Amino acid sequence: MSTEVASGAVVYQQRDGHPAYLLLQSATSDFWGFPKGHLEGHETLAETAVREIREETQLDVQVDTAFKAYTEYQLPNGNLKQVTLFVSEVPAGVAVTRQREEISAVGWFDYATARKRLSYDNLKTMLDQANTYIEAHLN
Repeated sequence: MSTEVASGAVVYQQRDGHPAYLLLQSATSDFWGFPKGHLEGHETLAETAVREIREETQLDVQVDTAFKAYTEYQLPNGNLKQVTLFVSEVPAGVAVTRQREEISAVGWFDYATARKRLSYDNLKTMLDQANTYIEAHLN
């Protein structure tokens, strides 16, 4: 068994005083989740998050490393996957260009809709944690 390490972010923008969350749908399944991907070389978790967001959405972001949500789970191949998510605010109305090979759809959703759209409970828990943090730091 080996360990796969991934990083990304809960990307959001402020709309009418509340966060709207960016979710991506996988091109190979109906899976909805956050922009994230595997560490490469000697990258830090934050560097990986920035790179993966750029690759999947063409957004140039900064991540807030004061917030981290973490989960781990077994993959079907027996490997352990460890995922760390930061948060990243982007300006309202920013253009998202999806990476067509990996992403079939993108969308901005309010908290309740994003939570329903996410495919897995561990991602919903990470959204809950991020939403609490973001709401406490807005305005």
